[in-house]
Amino acid sequence: MSEQSTDVLIQPGRPVRLVPTAPGFWMTILGVCVGGLAPLFGFLIGSLIGPPEEVVLLEPIYWGLFIGTVVGGLGILVAVVGGRRLWLYSRRGKDEVGVTEQTEDGS
Repeated sequence: MSEQSTDVLIQPGRPVRLVPTAPGFWMTILGVCVGGLAPLFGFLIGSLIGPPEEVVLLEPIYWGLFIGTVVGGLGILVAVVGGRRLWLYSRRGKDEVGVTEQTEDGS
């Protein structure tokens, strides 16, 4: 028995052009995720700790929610700074290049 080659010759196609993301994009995504999830995780951790044995001013669930809210606020601040960078980058690109549209015939 002879082995048949199943290799397929790949034809070259359109070249792939990788375009990097704009500055501030990942900062905005990270800030929104932290801002949304931090209070939930703070509440979760506070409720996992459970009630204290002795009488305290604030129970751990409130401390967890408070710390989660502070971290979430910092996340929203990071998202705003990232959004500002993203917006300024998009405006700077239009101002430097100049918004000129060409028709299909090149005129």
